Amino acid sequence: MNRNLLYIGIILIVSILCVAAMFQFTVKQTVGKPIRVACIGDSITEYGGYPNKLQALLGSNYIVENFGVSGATLTTNSTLPYISRPQFQDALKYQPDIVIIMLGTNEASIENMGTNTDLVDQYSYLINAFQNLQGTQLIWIAKPPPIITNPNFDSDYLENIVIPQILTVSDQLNLPLIDIPYVVGSDIYFADGVHPTYEGSTLIAAVVYNAITLPDGSPDITAFGEGYIG
Repeated sequence: MNRNLLYIGIILIVSILCVAAMFQFTVKQTVGKPIRVACIGDSITEYGGYPNKLQALLGSNYIVENFGVSGATLTTNSTLPYISRPQFQDALKYQPDIVIIMLGTNEASIENMGTNTDLVDQYSYLINAFQNLQGTQLIWIAKPPPIITNPNFDSDYLENIVIPQILTVSDQLNLPLIDIPYVVGSDIYFADGVHPTYEGSTLIAAVVYNAITLPDGSPDITAFGEGYIG
């Protein structure tokens, strides 16, 4: 076979697979089957309010479910590993199309500092559990919001130890990152320096919404590498 024809054939196959992944989400919207969104996280997710506000932004083409666990951690040798909680299994049974994971804050709690040696492996394990579900899962890793000031948490530890490992997971698995920004006057957005206020959860919901959707409100497939299979 002509080598040029072989290359053209390979390119066509890859293009068809990419179009098929996009078609999956397009069909779900056009036939009225909502896109399922799973919000994975700790108390910032469970009680912070951002999933409800994300639902309002996304509209009726989506169903957002909150699988947050207050106090949850990423690593198994810490106080409350997320993967040990029933919400983790519930999230898998939900068969989500989109997964937003915002964990890591509790790794920087005073009682958990120093237990993060296997964070990359444990985070990858959690993500792989969703990737192994049937169909295509679009998975976004959300950086935990900055810790402003709280005696039970170490902001420097979060920024210098935890966040770099989260970035490593994002790079290794080729998954897009949602950056929850530091905001000037953050006492308005974080009541105790960690947990969001009404304004804070509104900000988080808006940042997540802009990260996962295109201007027309459809899922942002372009955030993933060519040929991505979640």
